[in-house]
Amino acid sequence: MRVVIDTNILVSAMLGGVLKVIVDAWKAHQFTLVVSEAIVREYLDVLSRRKFGLTAEEITATTDFLLASAEFVTSLETVFAVESDPTDNKFLDAALAANADCLVSGDAHLLDLKSFRDIPILTARQFMDRLAA
Repeated sequence: MRVVIDTNILVSAMLGGVLKVIVDAWKAHQFTLVVSEAIVREYLDVLSRRKFGLTAEEITATTDFLLASAEFVTSLETVFAVESDPTDNKFLDAALAANADCLVSGDAHLLDLKSFRDIPILTARQFMDRLAA
């Protein structure tokens, strides 16, 4: 399964709690994380914020695993589906470029779409249910 994950979900999963299941499944190769250069830049920028309290070692380990295991795509088109928050469009761009099985987000702008060009947009709970099935 090829999956694009919004930054808010990845960061929450990295911080532990219920969403840690998603990071564990990724590290166990239960799905392929699909990213673009813009998505990785945002992941690393947000994960590096002091307020999250991740150590340099944790960030480096995540970066190393991301670079080694994620599928990098280059968008073939630029989507303008989320007018109220254009920075969210990069996730749709990557999902389309990869023909992803789903996009996982906690962002209302994306979730309100429900799907985009036949790619389902799921909450973390919906995705975890898929992983468990």
